[in-house]
Amino acid sequence: MTRIRTIGVPLDLGASRRGVDMGPSALRIAQLCERLRELGHEIDDAGNLEVARREDLTARGKSRSYLSAIVDVCRELAAETEAAVKEGFVPLALGGDHSLAAGSVAGVASALYDRGERIGLIWLDAHADIHTPTSSESGNIHGMPLAHILGHGDPELSSISRAKPAVLSKNVALVGVRDLDPSEKRHVSEYGIRAFTMREIDERGLKAVMTDALSIALDGTAGVHVSCDLDWLDPYEAPGVGTPVPGGATFREGHLAMELISDSGRLLGIDLVENNPTLDLRNTTAELSVDLVRSLFGRKIL
Repeated sequence: MTRIRTIGVPLDLGASRRGVDMGPSALRIAQLCERLRELGHEIDDAGNLEVARREDLTARGKSRSYLSAIVDVCRELAAETEAAVKEGFVPLALGGDHSLAAGSVAGVASALYDRGERIGLIWLDAHADIHTPTSSESGNIHGMPLAHILGHGDPELSSISRAKPAVLSKNVALVGVRDLDPSEKRHVSEYGIRAFTMREIDERGLKAVMTDALSIALDGTAGVHVSCDLDWLDPYEAPGVGTPVPGGATFREGHLAMELISDSGRLLGIDLVENNPTLDLRNTTAELSVDLVRSLFGRKIL
């Protein structure tokens, strides 16, 4: 039995496409908590964090990148995930856009840092999300959280964790990437990140890739935080995402990845982000997400 604390983060300020703020509701409608309880887990649903409305910020003339509002959310989320870990829960952040990971990962990292330990990170995503404000053409902060976790980019977002940086680059594995800008490719190389592209998954198989990814994330760490952008799956499987890229992970590859992480017994925290109900078909993406989380928490076929 695992103690899991769900934390809704209805954040859509980091993306240009609207709708991901409804992601936590879609996951709850898909009975996330109930279906995890069916597996015997203890669930503490902490509700949703308060997030400033885009319309209110725009009306007050504060629309430029919405940075300060995102910083506020990430700091609050970091406090929530840190408290969850210290109270014996695995925090499950329900997004919302991926910029929230700068807070969720920072909080878990702070909790472990106080014990003299480090965390690893597996980033399941079609994109690297490793832009900085100076490299991003769009300025969308949901394309920057991994850079912030590694101590780069905006100083307010990169300094939330007491661990500096929140995660060491040698303990980060990018899995499923297939759409990177030239500056992101440069950052992956400069920061020393191991990126497993979809080509590598095609050639070697998902099990081999995940085995290597777990070895990287668990090398000298207390465990792994999993940050899952649902666009790492193929759009055929998960249509309700704002930045779909063809050629992603299949239904079974998605489950196998979660099953292998579960088998490690070293899960510390999870982000489930970028579920956009306005682009979905009959809540398909949210329901798939719930199934994946169940595999992450030990659901077995037999």
